Amino acid sequence: MSSGHVPDTPADNLTEQVEGDSKKQELPAVPDMDVSEDTGFTVKIQAPGTEPTDFQVSPLAMVQEIKQVLMDREETCRRTCFSLQLNGITLDNFAHLRSIPGLQEGSILRVVEEPYNFREVRIHLRHIRDLLKSLDLTDGYNGVEGSSPSFLSCVTEECQEGDGLKQMSCSPPDHILPGSKERLLVPLLPHTNSGKSSGCLKVLTMSSWNPPPGNRKMHGDLMYLNVVTMEDRQFSITASSRGFYVNQGSTHPFERIATPFQVFSWTAPALDHTMDCVRAEDVSSFCLGYEEHVPALARDWNEELQTTRELPRKTVTDRLMRDRAVFKANSDFVSTATRGAMAVVDGNVMPINPSEEPRQQMFIWSNIVFSLGFDVRDQYRDLGGEAAAHAAPVLDLNGVRAYWAVDQEGLFLIGTVVIDYRGYRVTAQTIVPGILERDQEQSVVYGSIDFGKTVVSDDRYLELLDKPSKKLRVQRHLVLNKDDTAVELRSSVEHKGIVGNDGRRYILDLLFTFPPDLNFLPVEGEDLNPVCQQLGFPKLHPHRLVCLRQELIDAFVEHRYQIFMETVSKSTEHDREITKAVGTSAIKCDPITTPQLPSTTESTEDIQKQKQQLKDAAVFLISNQIAAFTKSCLDHTSMPLDGVTLTEALHQHGINIRYLGTVLEYIEKIPQKERLDHVYRIALCELITRCAKHLFKTYLLAVEPSALSASVSHFLNCVLSSFAEARVIQQNDKLASRRRSRRRRSRASVGSAVTSCSNLTPTDLWGAIKAEAQEYYHYSLPCGSVEEAVDKCRLQRITLLREIAIKTGIQILLREYHFDSEHKTLFTEEDILNIFPIVKHISPRSSDALYLLRCGQSRVQQGCLKEGCELISQALGLFTNVYGALHQDVCICLRLLGRIHYILGDYAEALSHQQRAVLISERVLGIEHPNTIQEYKHLGLYCFAVGQPVTALRLLYRARYLMLLVCGEDHPEMALLDSKIGLVLHSVMACDLSLKFLENALVLTSKYQGPSSLKLAQSHHLLAKVHESKGDFRAALTHEKERYGIYRKQVGEAHEKTQESSEYLKHLTHQAVILQKTMNWIYKTGSDTNIPPFNVSAVHVS
Repeated sequence: MSSGHVPDTPADNLTEQVEGDSKKQELPAVPDMDVSEDTGFTVKIQAPGTEPTDFQVSPLAMVQEIKQVLMDREETCRRTCFSLQLNGITLDNFAHLRSIPGLQEGSILRVVEEPYNFREVRIHLRHIRDLLKSLDLTDGYNGVEGSSPSFLSCVTEECQEGDGLKQMSCSPPDHILPGSKERLLVPLLPHTNSGKSSGCLKVLTMSSWNPPPGNRKMHGDLMYLNVVTMEDRQFSITASSRGFYVNQGSTHPFERIATPFQVFSWTAPALDHTMDCVRAEDVSSFCLGYEEHVPALARDWNEELQTTRELPRKTVTDRLMRDRAVFKANSDFVSTATRGAMAVVDGNVMPINPSEEPRQQMFIWSNIVFSLGFDVRDQYRDLGGEAAAHAAPVLDLNGVRAYWAVDQEGLFLIGTVVIDYRGYRVTAQTIVPGILERDQEQSVVYGSIDFGKTVVSDDRYLELLDKPSKKLRVQRHLVLNKDDTAVELRSSVEHKGIVGNDGRRYILDLLFTFPPDLNFLPVEGEDLNPVCQQLGFPKLHPHRLVCLRQELIDAFVEHRYQIFMETVSKSTEHDREITKAVGTSAIKCDPITTPQLPSTTESTEDIQKQKQQLKDAAVFLISNQIAAFTKSCLDHTSMPLDGVTLTEALHQHGINIRYLGTVLEYIEKIPQKERLDHVYRIALCELITRCAKHLFKTYLLAVEPSALSASVSHFLNCVLSSFAEARVIQQNDKLASRRRSRRRRSRASVGSAVTSCSNLTPTDLWGAIKAEAQEYYHYSLPCGSVEEAVDKCRLQRITLLREIAIKTGIQILLREYHFDSEHKTLFTEEDILNIFPIVKHISPRSSDALYLLRCGQSRVQQGCLKEGCELISQALGLFTNVYGALHQDVCICLRLLGRIHYILGDYAEALSHQQRAVLISERVLGIEHPNTIQEYKHLGLYCFAVGQPVTALRLLYRARYLMLLVCGEDHPEMALLDSKIGLVLHSVMACDLSLKFLENALVLTSKYQGPSSLKLAQSHHLLAKVHESKGDFRAALTHEKERYGIYRKQVGEAHEKTQESSEYLKHLTHQAVILQKTMNWIYKTGSDTNIPPFNVSAVHVS
């Protein structure tokens, strides 16, 4: 399940940082943060025939949203054609509640049914279809309609009644037990074990008698429907303006909320393709390829995106309304752009330049322009050719994201989405008004269109770029034009300023927003720092579009500033005043220049200073940031579980993914290598799967659509199968084969790094992976086959499969794959269900809600839990108003609130918040995303706190299974999880089973925390408690003595923990003496009467 933020270390820390905040900083001042005017209030909703019910609403909500919620509620879900009335006045569907006069706390809104028309009947049919499909996960597996699967209810369903121990054995399945080498895939989707969800109707479709004749229209008939029930009873239904006749259908009331950005599942069960009249009608009425005939139906995405950004932002309410509109427009644009990109690659959109060769073609669909990631006119010839052309769209998107975050009023950015699909990289962008009607030379008023030969500037652009240039640390500079006149710029020379026909000032081509990375950009006559040179830098990269990350620039400037402040503190008072006047502007505020300049008027000294800054930034990344990353992994403030979370951790330290080989080499050389074993394996897996992705992209370009399943399955066989003679399944269709041959010949220039699909072998592919690792990451892979990767590097094939599927968009059939079989092909054509797009886009966030969240976290850090809880609750309300119910920021707030309530002792409230956090994480991030694993772990803890040990065990077992699938058992996070499982098992007196988990936790804690760790002491204490419960005082004493020794060595004899351990040792010794005396008495007298009970102390989970 694709697409992070990992809690628990630091999720066990209550004050985890919000994603994107990699370092502590002072909170920004927000002048009018009084959110009282935007707090929710309660109204009463009264539907026909029912009593009024309380309904919590937000002043920012529209009436239409209230109606939508009512359509999803069980009591009112069968109504779609109705209005809401206040005091007899019908409310406007698009009015905000705060603008309705007389609407206040306790007001009664009445649901009044309205007459149907043809449009309302269609809406009602779609709603019925959604209700019927609400318990069917087909849409979630197919990645449509914003649907994604969630299995929390499946995990806990057997424990809903009483949570008694009789309802479920405490023993987990064998594949979850510590030490098991079996990695099953089918339990990932637990609902498949209990069969398919029950259906309601077999058929709901439009009748062939449509449209109604004139005489029936006079009686109000609108449409005729045919229905076939599960019992094969057939009905004809008439939809009229007064309702539906002979309506025998039934629905499952279920709240079905779409995610703002589509989540794709990398595995799915075999699905039956059933009849769906509404979906079929959507396809038949889909205007793909015919937009020129119905231009009014296409949304003007550029106008929508720019209009929302122009909304007022003076007050909190204004900003919330603006954030909400921006987020909604952006998520709709991303969804449409993704559909359009898939249609382009599938060949369903006509190019605007059909006479050009296929890779040079461009497309316009739904007012979005699509271009392919190829070097069409040798534009990137000197920068790396096709490799540079492939990297440029993502760099441009990063630039758009950076300028978007600055949010300069009056400066506009075009909507940009980058989609990887079936080997193609497609860039989807909104259209600047008028840009297609004139030459680019006439359009550009700022920047250059000929790589710096001709440069123009504009006073208004210089004014607009003043704030962004300071925020992004881009130096203001003068550039010589071709006529030797000096032109002032406040951005890269490649940035282009265009004034659209709408009068807005746009800035485009932002791929050179950040400074170059000299570690991968050899420059003749320039030498790097000796530290870099010792590691072999500068190294050649496949392209020259190598830039430093914004996080690295911020960290570098902060580092320089700290050095400066230390210098100031050591200087004399007179020197300090001089340094303050000169040094601060030169170090803290002097940005790192962007060197893509044709020629400059600056002095040689200034240029050398700028070059030196770039060299210093390059060595800072090598010497400081990589070490800082490994240190964060050693002290477990950063604990990646898979490739996604590893990438996020690297990016937070400003480390580009091309340094993956350097990170691996660094880990191999440091003394604490064993304690970073989990990071090394995850990084190695990430490097291998990224290399496989690079090769898969080229491989797919030569594949005919009809051969996709066969070719993809063959590729996976070559990567993961032990069957050495794996060959692509031969196609019997000779015509298709000839078409493929012509297609390959026409695309021969695209690339031939991988052998043609019909001849590819595992040896060839792994050889290509090793070569790609050396060329791209400058790392020599220690494995040359999947067997070596498993046996020598201790990687899991199921983990490799998951990572490859997520990175390439492959969806495979849910079944058990026998990876070790040497006599049978691992994957077949039927195992490849789909290929999904990989979408990169901007994710707008609510600045005011983020401010409140950070303030709340700050108050919690200071120990003010209740005050922090109130601030985080306010942030949750604002996030929900902006994003809706399903968003990662909402999940973060719920998790924090759950943790605070747990600490305060309000376990029921903690459980309620955490249940929602789990559901949101599953829907938004994926059912096996590392964040979801942590949410399951927290929910299990809270269930145990409220006295539901069996449910807690099911949740913790689910978390353990997901961890085994994602990263395997050898991980420090598994030690924490096994400790919790062992304690819950001990609480229900399953001591033998508890020992298995606690002993595994002890081994992992010793490996990753060290032999003198206080956490290891705690692990020994937990084992001592369980052994005491079993009456094995010898083993209990052994473990407690280890604990005592660690505490005495680390914190001293007088510390309370050392004293506590000493007292417990005395207690165990006393109990052991009592036991021995009792046993001696039994042996002597043969009587077992009057045996005193053992005083076993309780164990608490924290």
